Amino acid sequence: MSHPNHVAIIMDGNGRWAAQRGWSRIKGHKAGVRSVEDVLEAALAEGIGHLSLFAFSTENWKRPGQEVASLMALLRMYLRMFRRRFIEKGIRFHHLGAIEGMPEGIQRDLKDLEAATAAHPGMVFHLALNYGSRLELVQAARRCVEDGLAPEAITEEALGARLWTGDAPDVDLLIRTSGELRLSNFLLWQSAYAEFYVTETLWPDFGAAQLREALAAYHQRERRFGGL
Repeated sequence: MSHPNHVAIIMDGNGRWAAQRGWSRIKGHKAGVRSVEDVLEAALAEGIGHLSLFAFSTENWKRPGQEVASLMALLRMYLRMFRRRFIEKGIRFHHLGAIEGMPEGIQRDLKDLEAATAAHPGMVFHLALNYGSRLELVQAARRCVEDGLAPEAITEEALGARLWTGDAPDVDLLIRTSGELRLSNFLLWQSAYAEFYVTETLWPDFGAAQLREALAAYHQRERRFGGL
């Protein structure tokens, strides 16, 4: 079996990782960015076509205001830091989620990074930020109506084309760190036939070696897509 074309990761455990060390949650988020760097480089080396990371959900706005503000500030800093790497390595950046409701500065940064890398031929890096799969499905259904589609024209292909993932392929391998056994409203449609891989490793401790372990487990699976 070849490597998965689309790997999606629910990054979980930053807060617990920091709490185990008696540190603030924001230190855990900072440590988690290093894991993003490691996994991004490893995915490139392995020839992964699409990498989707779940960074901030539509439900995460319920977190304490100070933590959310710190996360937004970190995000702006790291988006700018990653820009040079994306350009050097030909990575195409794609924001996955609702742009509305986010701070204006981050909206500008996301749109600017997408525009600057739009023509890049390499791996597509999907950052799920202000993302919720149920909202994505609702908005896709609304677009079908707005586009004037007749009921019989609303097919799987028509709905799928109007999702935030656009023309990205379905998820082949879905990884979740920190041992949690739930999807948390992430890529529900796109993960219909994804292979799941759950690890107890907290996200700040997940790196290239752990990604390779997940890929090795994926190669042991038999994908039948409902067939025999």
